[in-house]
Amino acid sequence: MALISYTDAQLRELARLMRAEAEEDGEQGMLLVGNVGVNRVIGDCLDFEEVRSLPDMIYQSPGGFEAIQESYFYQRAREKEIRLARRAVQGDRIHPGRFSLWFFRPPGDCPPEWFGQPYAGDFGAHCFYEPFPGECPEIH
Repeated sequence: MALISYTDAQLRELARLMRAEAEEDGEQGMLLVGNVGVNRVIGDCLDFEEVRSLPDMIYQSPGGFEAIQESYFYQRAREKEIRLARRAVQGDRIHPGRFSLWFFRPPGDCPPEWFGQPYAGDFGAHCFYEPFPGECPEIH
């Protein structure tokens, strides 16, 4: 059962976002981006109180994803990315994306905090950050 509701078109948008943000980190890296996106939709907290759907999350501004500004995001989703997006919306949550709401690619090591949020872990080139316990009970 899916954690959030979505249409096929929205699932393809999520797949495109996952690829554009983390293709260089392989399937696990793309799934982690999907985890963060789904967490933002179900979280109803912090920077994401107005995010109630996949399009809200994907196109959120400010605070959204840089990849939507690149032409690569607008290329058709491939079946591999669609499968990964489906796994994300169906609740396949893995560390360090399980409870994370943010990620970024630093020029060096991952800092212990990012905009006041604690480090959850890293994968590939990206560092992941989750809210403090109790701040977003819907995702913990």
